[in-house]
Formats: sequence, structure tokens, C-alpha cells
Amino acid sequence: MRLLLDTQVLIWAFANPGRLPAATTDALENYENQVLVSVASPWEIAIKAALGKLPSIDDLELQIADKHFELLPISLSHTAAVASLPHHHGDPFDRMLIAQAQVEGLTLVTSDREIRRYPVSLFPAV
Repeated sequence: MRLLLDTQVLIWAFANPGRLPAATTDALENYENQVLVSVASPWEIAIKAALGKLPSIDDLELQIADKHFELLPISLSHTAAVASLPHHHGDPFDRMLIAQAQVEGLTLVTSDREIRRYPVSLFPAV
């Protein structure tokens, strides 16, 4: 499977892994799966940590590498896809993750129920 982590799932994977269901943990630890982290997620964490809304994660780049996760850059095709999404979800970071999952044919690992309203493959993390 090719999995794209929602920012909350990324935070749980590093700061509170017990919060993730066993099936999610198994999928993230299975090296047959390609696990991707959008560069939008560290950006979201940095912004929201500075505002006191999310915990910061020390050495995020190192932790991503240690887990064998891969960074997914944001491309122009991703930004174009965001523009065509219906406005079911107002969070610009989540909208980017949805667009990236659609464009790249990825399964989005998320606990966000609003994302279910979009035509995107999901792996529930609840």
C-alpha cells in the first residue's frame, strides 16, 4: 500500500503511538508499505506549535527518516487539484493532503471524519 499520513496521525505516531489502532500501527511498521509524509504536515505542525495549538516534535526530519517514511513535496499539480476540491473541509492543510492523495493515488491515513466526504481512498486511524 502507498499511505499518506494526516498530520494528526503523524503526531500520534511520534508523540503518542498508543493512540493509534493496532491496524494502523501495523500498516505504518510494515516495510512493504510506502509511507509518505507531505511537507504540508511539518509546515502545519510548525505553524500550530508556534500558536500553542499543537505540540512541537523535536527532530522531526530525523524521526521521519528513522521510521523509513518518505517526504512528499507539494507540486503544481497538487495545488491545481486543491482548487477543484469541493469546500467540505475548510482546513487548507487537510485540503492539500486530500489533493495529494488524489493526484498520487495514495491512501490517506486519517481520523478526520470530514475527509470521508471526498472521493479519496482512506485508511481510518480511529
